[in-house]
Amino acid sequence: MSYRCIVLDLDRTTLNSQGKLSEINREALRYAMENGVQVVVASGRPFYALPEEILSFPGLDYAITSNGAAICHIPEKKRLGGYTLSPEAAEAIVGLAEREGLLCECFIRGVGYAQADYVRCPTAYGAAPEAVAYIKNNRRPVEDIFSFIRQHEREIDSIDIIVNNPAKKEEIWSCLKKKVSDIYITSSGAGLIEISNCQAGKHTGVAFLMKWLGISMEETAAFGDGDNDAELLSHAGCGIAVANASEKCLAAADYVTLSSEENGVAHWIYHILKI
Repeated sequence: MSYRCIVLDLDRTTLNSQGKLSEINREALRYAMENGVQVVVASGRPFYALPEEILSFPGLDYAITSNGAAICHIPEKKRLGGYTLSPEAAEAIVGLAEREGLLCECFIRGVGYAQADYVRCPTAYGAAPEAVAYIKNNRRPVEDIFSFIRQHEREIDSIDIIVNNPAKKEEIWSCLKKKVSDIYITSSGAGLIEISNCQAGKHTGVAFLMKWLGISMEETAAFGDGDNDAELLSHAGCGIAVANASEKCLAAADYVTLSSEENGVAHWIYHILKI
């Protein structure tokens, strides 16, 4: 099968544990592009939290961000399409989190916002040490995130609920599914519930962009590691999970490559994709 597009999750897939693009993966992406393959990013991050080395990568022109809530043209910083939460859904999510004493963060027009105390000291709220720099650098602090979301309830791409207790996470997830009908729920990490419009998801964002570019999903290979990548991998013509992927992602994949620390993306491009 000849693949015309490669879709890349970033964190713990294309980027290493330090959040960096290795030179090996960088060269593999250049190799793919030189051979006529479109390379696209599909991330849970909002647009302005994408690493500069991704935003400035020559030829990398498109990004699916906020778990499919926004489809963007990188060079022009232009939104090609996307979905915002309904005001009713935003209120239901915020109300539930507030009652449960849980913090939220939200994404609006490619920018992440979070409670000021959380941004100042993420580990106090259960964030992993390796996530601290990302949070501090990519979340704008607000003094009352619940009021902020309510003030901007018609503009929100997605809302994350921060919940580090697995049992509580399952409880909140179940409650959202029962009480809020027009939402899409996923998770890129153990401590997050990520919520967007029911039409979102990386898989729908990629389908939108492939139609825009005139490429079929069958001609698309997608890489991922998290639960929020599983539907994308199952919808792509070829779904590839890195070895460090979650169980749900591994189950959805057609193939498993080396881990993100072992440059699994490059390994697949050079040795198996055979452009």
